[in-house]
Amino acid sequence: MTILESDIFKSNQNVYSDGEGVFKKNGVEIKNQDDRINKSEFENLIKLEVYNFVNQSFDNVVVLVGAGASVTNNEFQPDENGRATSGVTVAKIADDILTELKDGRYTLIGDKSLEVFDLEKVSEISHYRFYEESGAGVPNLTSKILQNDGTLKSSFNLEDLLSNLFSYKKFVDPHDEVKFNNTITAILDIIKKATFYDYNPSLFKHRGFLNVVSKIGKSENKINIVTTNYDTLLEDAAESMNATVFDGFSFSQTPQFDSTMFDWKLVKNVSNIKSQELEYKQKVFNLLKIHGSLTWERSEENDIVIRKNKSTIRKPVMVFPSSDKYAQSYEKPYFDLFTKFQELLKRPNTIFITTGFSFSDNHISRMILSAIKTNESLSTLITDFSITPHKPNDNWKELTALLKDHYQIAFLKATMNNNLSDYLGAKPDEN
Repeated sequence: MTILESDIFKSNQNVYSDGEGVFKKNGVEIKNQDDRINKSEFENLIKLEVYNFVNQSFDNVVVLVGAGASVTNNEFQPDENGRATSGVTVAKIADDILTELKDGRYTLIGDKSLEVFDLEKVSEISHYRFYEESGAGVPNLTSKILQNDGTLKSSFNLEDLLSNLFSYKKFVDPHDEVKFNNTITAILDIIKKATFYDYNPSLFKHRGFLNVVSKIGKSENKINIVTTNYDTLLEDAAESMNATVFDGFSFSQTPQFDSTMFDWKLVKNVSNIKSQELEYKQKVFNLLKIHGSLTWERSEENDIVIRKNKSTIRKPVMVFPSSDKYAQSYEKPYFDLFTKFQELLKRPNTIFITTGFSFSDNHISRMILSAIKTNESLSTLITDFSITPHKPNDNWKELTALLKDHYQIAFLKATMNNNLSDYLGAKPDEN
C-alpha cells in the first residue's frame, strides 16, 4: 500500500514530512530512541523550526494576507441580502455566478432587476477561450466552459473571463450592449456580496494571528500588514483587541486617503529622573489594502478616496479580479500602496510572511521574487494549505528554485483559520 506523504515544513536545511503518522526529517523517519515520535512531538519540532526562522530580532515585519486567509468552510451561505457570511474561494464565487445568472435576470440590492446573459452565453459572445487538459495530457484550446453535468470545468478561470469581458465591451453588438453591461454589473455585484462578511471570532482567527505577529520584531516598529482582500476582517479583528490601525487614511471626521499616514508612529513621553524617554504604543499596525476595500468610495466632487461604513458604500473602490490588475495598480490610490509595499520589501533586516497567497497574481509575485533576489537581508516564510501544489504556477516554481539556491526562504503548511497562529506563537519546548 502506498503511503501518502505531505511536506509540512521546508527550509534550506530541513524538510519535515508526515506520511500518515510516519514523521520524517530529510526523508528519514524521526524516532525518540527506538520509538516513533507522536504527532504532538512532531508539531513541536515544526514550531521550533518556525520559531528559529521568524525570531531573529528583525527590524521590519511585513505580512501579506491573500484571499485564502478569509476562507473557512468554503460554503457560500448568504444572509437576507444575499451577502456571504464567511469567506469562499474564487472558484466558489464562479459557481455562484453561474447559478445567479442562469435564469437571465439578476436582482441588485434595492430590488432593481437586470436582464442579463447567462455565463455560458456571455462567454460565447466575448469569444472567451481557455486551455484544458485533454485525455492525452496535451492542453486543448476550448470555448466550452461547462462539463456535461452543467458545472464549470476545473480549467475555467473567472479572472480571465472578466478580462475578456472588459476588453470586449467596445466591440459588443449595439443590440446586446445593455444586456452585456448588465451582465458585467451583476458579476461584479456577486463578487462584492461574496466578500461582504463581517468578522466573527468563532469562524475567523485573525485576532489571534494579529496578536502573534505583533510580538515579532522590535517594539518601536509597526507591523506592516499588506492584503489583497476587500473584506474588513483585519481591521475588525484589530478593533476587537483594541489595536490601532494606520490604513492610509487621515484621522478626520471624513477620513481621506493620505499615504503619508503610514510613516507616523504613536509615542508618548515617559518621565524619568534623569531623562525623557519615549514609549511606543503596542499593537499598532500599518494596513495596506492594495486591491481596495469595501469601505472605500471615490468622492464625485473632487476625486478623493474616502473611507466610510461599508453598508453605506454604493460603488466601492476595488481592483476586481482580472488580468489587467497590473495596469489598474498604477492608478490612485493603488500606486501609492504598491510603492509602499515595494519599499517595505527593500528594507534591511526584514521578515516577510505570506498567508493565503498562492502566487498566481503576477503583478504582486514578480515584485516579491525581485525583492527576495535583491534584498540579501530579507527572510521569507510562505504559508499555505499545501506547500507542494499538484500543479504549481510559474511563480511558485521559481520560489522552489530559489529555496534550492539557498535564498532565505521557508515553506510552512498552515492556514490563517486553522493552525498558523499556533505555529507562529509560543516558543516550543526545545527538549
